Amino acid sequence: MTAASFSAVDPSTGHQFSEFPATSPAEVAEYVEDARRALAEEQDWRTPLVRAGALLRMARGVEEQAEKLAEFETRDTGKPLSQAKADVQATIRYLEYYAGSIERLEGRQIPLGPDALDYTVREPWGVCAQIIPWNYPLQVAARCAAPALAAGNAVVLKPSELASITPLRLAQIAYEAGVPQGMFHVATGDGSTGDALVRHPGVDHVTFVGSAATGAKVAEACARRLVPIELELGGKSPNLVFEDADLDKAIPAIVNGLLQNAGQSCSAGSRLLVEKTRFEEVTARVGAAFKAVKIAPGVEDPDLGPLISERQLERATSMLEHARAGGARVLGGETNDLFMNPALVTRVKLDMEIFHEEVFGPVLVAVPFEDERHAVQVANATAYGLVAGVWTRDLARAHRVASGVRAGQVFVNGFGVGGGVELPFGGMGRSGYGRGKGIDALLAYSQTKNVWVALNG
Repeated sequence: MTAASFSAVDPSTGHQFSEFPATSPAEVAEYVEDARRALAEEQDWRTPLVRAGALLRMARGVEEQAEKLAEFETRDTGKPLSQAKADVQATIRYLEYYAGSIERLEGRQIPLGPDALDYTVREPWGVCAQIIPWNYPLQVAARCAAPALAAGNAVVLKPSELASITPLRLAQIAYEAGVPQGMFHVATGDGSTGDALVRHPGVDHVTFVGSAATGAKVAEACARRLVPIELELGGKSPNLVFEDADLDKAIPAIVNGLLQNAGQSCSAGSRLLVEKTRFEEVTARVGAAFKAVKIAPGVEDPDLGPLISERQLERATSMLEHARAGGARVLGGETNDLFMNPALVTRVKLDMEIFHEEVFGPVLVAVPFEDERHAVQVANATAYGLVAGVWTRDLARAHRVASGVRAGQVFVNGFGVGGGVELPFGGMGRSGYGRGKGIDALLAYSQTKNVWVALNG
């Protein structure tokens, strides 16, 4: 491996199975300039039906390569094969959804009387820089690139150096599908590559998906250039379980909401808040479910694969040790290489780091609450506000709690990691701002132009 390249490493085995280039700042500049050239020269790309056709052909291309893409995703991230296959299906859905939604970017006519015509149109920003994380590289690449391309932009996407294979392949599929050359670049590398991309004067819009700390730095760089930015950051998402909840439905969803991708998801349900009358029962059932979890390399399609890196494992184990030292009780959490048994943490104080900060691992913090008002207070006792789940048979209570909990997305009697393609997704507070997915993403990747025309001669 040269200094200008990175290895793809299977976290299940430590095996280096591929290599990809590190994009230099000069190459980043070339990508941005090529994207600007494509926007200026490719007049057909301005036609909505042309973009829709390209996205649909991309969907078919992903579909044709579904098995290979899932295999690459599993080897690159360590996630169970069934979860990687689900990510491929979500990628197809994003492409299909935005291909069918392009015509929804409609303007409006504003009545001013017989002497003037006033109307609005939606126009693309131009070159969109997109920096995405390693946990869902293919799915998040499609989630960001598809609406941006649908709105008529060009994209320069920077995946994590820990997982770049499937985003690179997605760009190849895009060109095979007829996306004009220069309209979709992938710049691989570490933080220096992302920094060069964000700071390039030819970038018109930035999307960042990742940690709150890095997101703040990216936002600062964008603010200096007055460039709009969408931030989808971390989370410490709660499931609120009330006394009347259907535990047969709640427990499996809570367990899956944490263990999906080994807890390495911004919207993982990493806090379990339970009405005190059922706290012991719920935690006992969750603990039993954790003990039954199958842990193995991702290619064996277990319930739980490895963490992505030694650094991520050290973060998770360190937070567990600090919790123990502070008086918390930890059940599970044993490690073997990069594999970690799911951990249930009880006897937790609300000022503990493990209660209010993201672990990004299979660690669930459980806390009892007294009543509805207290439940909302405990749920909001963190700076994050991405996702929440509410479990109750009382729908009036469900609506009250959904209104009171600070989160960008609330599930009632269910919990989906990120939710569906059609559902607007984004956070409050330290979880970022702006909304992806659904029609909201099309609006985010376009801007309003107003046109006034005199009709009185």
